[in-house]
Amino acid sequence: MSASGARRSHGARRGSFFCVRTVEVVGSESGSNQGMDRFVSTFTNRIDAKGRVSIPASFRAVLERDAYGSGGGVYCYPSLDNPALDAGGERLAQKIDGLLHRLPDYSDERDELSVALYGDVQVLAIDGDGRIVLPEGLRAHAGLKSQVTFVGLGDKFQMWEPDAFDERRRRARDKVRDTRKLLGSHGGAVAGSAADKSDPGRGSDGGSDDTGGTR
Repeated sequence: MSASGARRSHGARRGSFFCVRTVEVVGSESGSNQGMDRFVSTFTNRIDAKGRVSIPASFRAVLERDAYGSGGGVYCYPSLDNPALDAGGERLAQKIDGLLHRLPDYSDERDELSVALYGDVQVLAIDGDGRIVLPEGLRAHAGLKSQVTFVGLGDKFQMWEPDAFDERRRRARDKVRDTRKLLGSHGGAVAGSAADKSDPGRGSDGGSDDTGGTR
Protein backbone atom coordinates (compact mmCIF):
# COMPACT_ATOMS: atom_id res chain seq x y z
CA MET A 1 0.00 0.00 0.00
CA SER A 2 1.38 3.43 -0.90
CA ALA A 3 1.90 6.22 1.60
CA SER A 4 -0.96 8.14 0.07
CA GLY A 5 -3.25 5.29 1.04
CA ALA A 6 -6.01 3.41 -0.68
CA ARG A 7 -9.68 4.29 -0.70
CA ARG A 8 -12.34 1.76 0.17
CA SER A 9 -16.05 2.35 -0.28
CA HIS A 10 -18.50 0.82 2.17
CA GLY A 11 -22.10 0.67 0.99
CA ALA A 12 -25.30 0.24 2.91
CA ARG A 13 -27.07 -3.09 2.98
CA ARG A 14 -30.73 -3.00 2.07
CA GLY A 15 -32.87 -2.37 5.14
CA SER A 16 -29.84 -1.59 7.28
CA PHE A 17 -28.93 1.65 9.02
CA PHE A 18 -25.59 2.20 7.33
CA CYS A 19 -24.87 4.98 4.84
CA VAL A 20 -22.49 4.90 1.89
CA ARG A 21 -19.16 6.31 2.93
CA THR A 22 -15.54 6.31 1.81
CA VAL A 23 -12.79 5.43 4.25
CA GLU A 24 -9.22 6.57 3.77
CA VAL A 25 -6.63 3.94 4.70
CA VAL A 26 -3.17 5.41 5.11
CA GLY A 27 0.16 3.78 5.90
CA SER A 28 2.10 0.64 5.15
CA GLU A 29 0.58 -2.82 4.81
CA SER A 30 2.14 -3.97 8.07
CA GLY A 31 1.20 -0.86 10.02
CA SER A 32 -2.42 -0.51 8.91
CA ASN A 33 -3.68 -4.05 8.69
CA GLN A 34 -2.04 -5.73 11.65
CA GLY A 35 -2.88 -5.42 15.31
CA MET A 36 -5.63 -6.37 17.70
CA ASP A 37 -8.95 -6.81 15.91
CA ARG A 38 -11.07 -7.54 18.99
CA PHE A 39 -12.28 -5.37 21.84
CA VAL A 40 -10.45 -6.57 24.94
CA SER A 41 -9.71 -5.37 28.48
CA THR A 42 -11.55 -2.94 30.74
CA PHE A 43 -11.19 0.84 31.04
CA THR A 44 -12.97 3.49 33.10
CA ASN A 45 -13.27 7.10 31.86
CA ARG A 46 -15.05 10.16 33.17
CA ILE A 47 -18.15 11.73 31.62
CA ASP A 48 -18.11 15.51 31.40
CA ALA A 49 -21.04 17.86 32.02
CA LYS A 50 -22.14 17.59 28.38
CA GLY A 51 -22.28 13.80 28.45
CA ARG A 52 -19.04 13.39 26.51
CA VAL A 53 -16.71 10.48 27.23
CA SER A 54 -13.52 9.31 25.54
CA ILE A 55 -13.52 5.90 23.90
CA PRO A 56 -10.34 4.01 24.90
CA ALA A 57 -7.64 4.37 22.25
CA SER A 58 -7.39 0.60 21.70
CA PHE A 59 -11.16 0.42 21.10
CA ARG A 60 -10.97 3.28 18.59
CA ALA A 61 -8.23 1.44 16.73
CA VAL A 62 -10.45 -1.65 16.45
CA LEU A 63 -13.36 0.48 15.22
CA GLU A 64 -11.17 2.01 12.54
CA ARG A 65 -10.04 -1.40 11.33
CA ASP A 66 -13.66 -2.55 11.49
CA ALA A 67 -14.51 0.11 8.88
CA TYR A 68 -17.12 1.86 10.97
CA GLY A 69 -15.43 4.04 13.57
CA SER A 70 -13.27 5.55 10.81
CA GLY A 71 -16.50 6.71 9.19
CA GLY A 72 -17.18 8.82 12.25
CA GLY A 73 -19.58 6.81 14.38
CA VAL A 74 -20.29 3.96 16.77
CA TYR A 75 -23.35 1.74 16.64
CA CYS A 76 -24.88 1.75 20.16
CA TYR A 77 -28.08 0.48 21.79
CA PRO A 78 -29.34 -0.53 25.26
CA SER A 79 -28.33 -4.06 26.23
CA LEU A 80 -31.28 -6.45 26.20
CA ASP A 81 -30.04 -8.36 29.25
CA ASN A 82 -28.16 -5.90 31.46
CA PRO A 83 -28.18 -2.28 32.66
CA ALA A 84 -25.47 -1.53 30.12
CA LEU A 85 -24.97 -0.30 26.56
CA ASP A 86 -23.86 -2.52 23.69
CA ALA A 87 -21.65 -0.88 21.08
CA GLY A 88 -19.46 -1.77 18.15
CA GLY A 89 -18.89 -1.46 14.44
CA GLU A 90 -19.56 -3.32 11.22
CA ARG A 91 -19.01 -6.82 12.64
CA LEU A 92 -21.59 -6.26 15.35
CA ALA A 93 -24.07 -4.98 12.77
CA GLN A 94 -23.46 -8.02 10.57
CA LYS A 95 -24.10 -10.37 13.48
CA ILE A 96 -27.39 -8.66 14.26
CA ASP A 97 -28.42 -8.74 10.60
CA GLY A 98 -27.55 -12.44 10.47
CA LEU A 99 -29.59 -13.14 13.59
CA LEU A 100 -32.62 -11.37 12.14
CA HIS A 101 -32.29 -13.09 8.77
CA ARG A 102 -32.49 -16.49 10.46
CA LEU A 103 -35.95 -15.65 11.74
CA PRO A 104 -39.00 -16.04 9.46
CA ASP A 105 -40.08 -12.95 7.56
CA TYR A 106 -42.99 -11.10 9.18
CA SER A 107 -42.82 -13.30 12.28
CA ASP A 108 -43.52 -11.82 15.69
CA GLU A 109 -40.07 -12.86 16.89
CA ARG A 110 -38.33 -11.03 14.05
CA ASP A 111 -40.49 -7.92 14.48
CA GLU A 112 -39.90 -7.79 18.23
CA LEU A 113 -36.13 -8.24 17.93
CA SER A 114 -35.99 -5.62 15.17
CA VAL A 115 -37.82 -3.14 17.38
CA ALA A 116 -35.59 -3.93 20.37
CA LEU A 117 -32.37 -3.52 18.39
CA TYR A 118 -32.93 -1.28 15.38
CA GLY A 119 -35.61 0.77 17.10
CA ASP A 120 -33.31 1.86 19.92
CA VAL A 121 -30.04 2.09 18.00
CA GLN A 122 -28.12 5.34 17.96
CA VAL A 123 -25.09 6.10 15.81
CA LEU A 124 -22.75 8.11 18.03
CA ALA A 125 -20.29 10.38 16.25
CA ILE A 126 -16.65 10.32 17.32
CA ASP A 127 -15.12 13.79 17.54
CA GLY A 128 -11.53 14.78 16.87
CA ASP A 129 -10.55 13.97 20.46
CA GLY A 130 -11.95 10.43 20.31
CA ARG A 131 -15.08 11.27 22.32
CA ILE A 132 -18.73 10.37 21.90
CA VAL A 133 -21.76 12.08 23.42
CA LEU A 134 -24.01 9.66 25.28
CA PRO A 135 -27.66 10.77 24.97
CA GLU A 136 -29.69 11.03 28.14
CA GLY A 137 -31.81 8.00 27.30
CA LEU A 138 -28.80 5.73 26.95
CA ARG A 139 -27.23 7.09 30.10
CA ALA A 140 -30.46 6.49 32.02
CA HIS A 141 -30.67 2.87 30.87
CA ALA A 142 -27.17 2.13 32.14
CA GLY A 143 -27.34 4.40 35.21
CA LEU A 144 -24.32 6.38 34.00
CA LYS A 145 -23.49 9.54 35.93
CA SER A 146 -19.88 10.58 36.34
CA GLN A 147 -17.93 7.60 34.96
CA VAL A 148 -18.20 4.87 32.33
CA THR A 149 -16.52 1.48 32.40
CA PHE A 150 -15.75 0.16 28.91
CA VAL A 151 -15.69 -3.64 28.76
CA GLY A 152 -14.27 -5.46 25.73
CA LEU A 153 -16.29 -8.47 24.61
CA GLY A 154 -14.60 -9.46 21.38
CA ASP A 155 -16.75 -8.29 18.47
CA LYS A 156 -18.46 -5.65 20.61
CA PHE A 157 -17.93 -3.70 23.81
CA GLN A 158 -20.22 -2.63 26.61
CA MET A 159 -20.48 0.53 28.68
CA TRP A 160 -21.36 0.12 32.37
CA GLU A 161 -21.70 2.16 35.52
CA PRO A 162 -18.47 1.16 37.34
CA ASP A 163 -20.02 -0.23 40.53
CA ALA A 164 -22.64 -2.15 38.57
CA PHE A 165 -19.93 -3.73 36.43
CA ASP A 166 -17.89 -4.70 39.49
CA GLU A 167 -20.90 -6.63 40.77
CA ARG A 168 -21.52 -8.17 37.34
CA ARG A 169 -17.90 -9.28 37.10
CA ARG A 170 -18.01 -10.80 40.59
CA ARG A 171 -21.09 -12.85 39.68
CA ALA A 172 -19.50 -13.97 36.40
CA ARG A 173 -16.32 -15.10 38.15
CA ASP A 174 -18.28 -16.99 40.78
CA LYS A 175 -20.29 -18.74 38.08
CA VAL A 176 -17.19 -19.66 36.10
CA ARG A 177 -15.51 -20.96 39.27
CA ASP A 178 -18.53 -23.14 40.07
CA THR A 179 -18.66 -24.41 36.50
CA ARG A 180 -14.98 -25.35 36.57
CA LYS A 181 -15.46 -27.24 39.83
CA LEU A 182 -18.40 -29.13 38.33
CA LEU A 183 -16.45 -29.99 35.19
CA GLY A 184 -13.46 -31.01 37.30
CA SER A 185 -15.47 -33.46 39.41
CA HIS A 186 -17.07 -34.99 36.32
CA GLY A 187 -13.67 -35.27 34.70
CA GLY A 188 -12.28 -37.13 37.71
CA ALA A 189 -15.15 -39.60 37.70
CA VAL A 190 -14.70 -40.29 33.98
CA ALA A 191 -10.95 -40.76 34.42
CA GLY A 192 -11.47 -43.20 37.29
CA SER A 193 -13.97 -45.22 35.27
CA ALA A 194 -11.57 -45.42 32.36
CA ALA A 195 -8.77 -46.61 34.66
CA ASP A 196 -10.96 -49.40 36.07
CA LYS A 197 -11.75 -50.66 32.58
CA SER A 198 -8.15 -50.57 31.45
CA ASP A 199 -6.74 -52.43 34.51
CA PRO A 200 -8.26 -55.94 34.98
CA GLY A 201 -6.59 -56.17 38.39
CA ARG A 202 -8.74 -53.34 39.77
CA GLY A 203 -12.14 -53.98 41.30
CA SER A 204 -15.00 -51.73 42.06
CA ASP A 205 -13.30 -50.54 45.23
CA GLY A 206 -9.96 -50.02 43.50
CA GLY A 207 -8.19 -52.81 45.50
CA SER A 208 -6.94 -56.38 44.94
CA ASP A 209 -6.70 -59.57 47.01
CA ASP A 210 -3.51 -61.32 48.11
CA THR A 211 -3.44 -63.48 44.98
CA GLY A 212 -3.58 -60.51 42.66
CA GLY A 213 -7.22 -61.13 41.72
CA THR A 214 -10.05 -58.76 42.27
CA ARG A 215 -11.91 -58.80 45.52
